[in-house]
Amino acid sequence: MPTRTFRIALLHLAPVPGDLIHNRRLIESSVTMAARLGASWIVTPELVIPGYSFAELIGTEWILTQPDAWMTALCRMVRQLGVTVFLSHPEKDRESSALHNSLFVITADGRIVGRHRKINTLRVGAESWSSPGDCAIPLAVPPFAGVGLMICADAYSTGIARSLCAQGVMLLVSAAAWAPGLHGPDGEWERCTEATGLPLFVCNRTGIDGALNFTRAETVIVKDGKRLLSYSSERSSIVLIDWDLDTQDLATATYQSVRL
Repeated sequence: MPTRTFRIALLHLAPVPGDLIHNRRLIESSVTMAARLGASWIVTPELVIPGYSFAELIGTEWILTQPDAWMTALCRMVRQLGVTVFLSHPEKDRESSALHNSLFVITADGRIVGRHRKINTLRVGAESWSSPGDCAIPLAVPPFAGVGLMICADAYSTGIARSLCAQGVMLLVSAAAWAPGLHGPDGEWERCTEATGLPLFVCNRTGIDGALNFTRAETVIVKDGKRLLSYSSERSSIVLIDWDLDTQDLATATYQSVRL
């Protein structure tokens, strides 16, 4: 019986803080290239549209309820390309006007099928604009009936991952902007997979953003407490892997990286 695989692209990008036009074009070109390289799923890093330290540069008035005009246009492009995109984008709540650091899922038919609002937000510093989300729920994202979303520090403890596992998800996907160093990742992703038995895809970023240096930050795939893949680059890159749907593991030990 032939192996059932599908290709995932992790966009390990270097957004320019505060430059919305540049970063949106970077997403558009990266998604287009990843689709041409055969990706079915495309995952972006945390806060890829404004950059991590955007608030002190451009404020928050530009953050709108979603989908705004740009995301609507991106949905049309996603439908034309026939891919699924996990897009990190800030949003304003339609009822409360609270601002959230969110991860949206746009499926291959161009629909936004759901989103996750970051729960473990920092209440000071670069994330102080963001109100925490209140729950994490599974989303049906073909070819999976249940996918769990997280954003960066949502993996700081295993509670959110455990909750998603109890709700029946088959794998976890996380956007991240987590630089190495004193407060960098220290086994959190591995512990989430040990606690749940679920594979975890983490799309991190690169580049310099304010006082933070992400050039050694790692995009990872983790299963059973061990890293199957760990990637870093000083330049924006697309990391492509083939995933075995039957074994829930890498289909091959190799991956492809394309620098932008």
